[in-house]
Amino acid sequence: SSPRPVNITILSVDNVADKPPQHNTSATCETTRTFGNALKKNLLLVLTISSVIAGIVLGLALRSTTLSATALQLINFPGEIFMQVLKMMVLPLIFTSIISSLSQMESGSAGRMGLMTLAYYATTAIITSAIGIFFVTMIQPGRSSSLPHSAKMNSLSTGEIEPIDTFLDLLRNMFPDNIFKATFQRITTKYEHVNRSELVNKEVVDGPGTNILGVLVFCTFFGLVTSRLGERVRVVIDLFVALEAIIMGWINVLMWFAPIGILSLISGNLLEVDDLAGTFQTLALYVFTVLLGLFTHILIVTPSLFFLLTRKSPLPVYRTMIQPFMIAFGTASSGAALPTSIFCLEESGVDSRIANFVPPLGNSINVDGNALYEAVAVIFIAQLNNIHLSFVNVITISLTATLASMGSGSVPAGLVTMVLILNTVGLPVKDISIIITVDWLIDRIRTAINVMGDGFATCVIAHNVNVDQNKEENGYREVANQSKTHIV
Repeated sequence: SSPRPVNITILSVDNVADKPPQHNTSATCETTRTFGNALKKNLLLVLTISSVIAGIVLGLALRSTTLSATALQLINFPGEIFMQVLKMMVLPLIFTSIISSLSQMESGSAGRMGLMTLAYYATTAIITSAIGIFFVTMIQPGRSSSLPHSAKMNSLSTGEIEPIDTFLDLLRNMFPDNIFKATFQRITTKYEHVNRSELVNKEVVDGPGTNILGVLVFCTFFGLVTSRLGERVRVVIDLFVALEAIIMGWINVLMWFAPIGILSLISGNLLEVDDLAGTFQTLALYVFTVLLGLFTHILIVTPSLFFLLTRKSPLPVYRTMIQPFMIAFGTASSGAALPTSIFCLEESGVDSRIANFVPPLGNSINVDGNALYEAVAVIFIAQLNNIHLSFVNVITISLTATLASMGSGSVPAGLVTMVLILNTVGLPVKDISIIITVDWLIDRIRTAINVMGDGFATCVIAHNVNVDQNKEENGYREVANQSKTHIV
């Protein structure tokens, strides 16, 4: 057979030179599409971070202008409404999430999860308090301060608060006599004085404020009993699961208004400070000490403890909790960030029953930031007054700060617990007025760090507790491998 002819095409140099260069349009389109999808998935996170930055810039810019009281009120108004709606959703979320999560678990797993969570939070609180005491003792911000510590408290009635009464109030609030009353009243010990030094009478009364501890205890026992009854109360379990889905759906829509609320709250706070530069210049070393302790806790101690307990990298947890962290910073409320924390943890691969139990519990008993802050503040006041604290005094401060903070999450700025600690070790209460001037900033940061700590606690519990008896234990699934999106 004859060979096949071969066709050869010869391209001239001119034809090649005249041919326009071809761009890789498909690669460009793919990159644009990938960026667009990533932005769409994380749009709310981007808006939240942007609102924090915009709030700081707007607040600083408007300080140079003279605003009327009405204008300042209008700037704060969107944030006020946003916080009211979020606070309205906290109790329904706690009721439905804790009961639905525990009722779907085996009773043995639920008990282990509860004990492990309490042990974890107790350990981190003690460590954090020790960190604060170490830094304030080494740096000694009160020794080098020229603060006038003779200022008087404007609106705080102190009295001789006794540590035993605070501890008993904590236990009383854990077991309320009426669960409905616990939603808007909490038990406190009231002191009646003839003058500042003489105690006349004390009485246990119902004061304003939500008794979160009582609600948590009630929901925990309700969920555990429901879990033991199993199929006999299936209709109740399905009801709370459905209610939780409804509440979360409602909150997911509400969180799209978070950037506006955060912008309003941060700018309004900056405008309400009288002398911003003077305040920070005077208390710079004190603020530095507190922040150094807080960031040492969340950037060194917490991830180290996480790695020790799980043998996992902590970086995926940080990525998961960025959005709740920013919401907590913007609102200065761990309750406001609670719905987002639950959602982001579920989307990262944490079992929904654990994600619905640990963060609500941590919202009340995770006092890492408060324990550190109050320990530093009390020793700072002692240094201002040139008062030497013994080792026993320091241990008393640490334990009192940890215990007293647990039951007083609804008290702004931890003021009452700080008065308790000062009275316990015999320090002057009047000097609290000095540190209140910077508490608005420190409160935001310690709240955000508490929320980040809740994320680590949840992932530790998820790794060490087997909540599914029918499947092999898989432990904590890496957030880096997740295929789901953040809250939308």
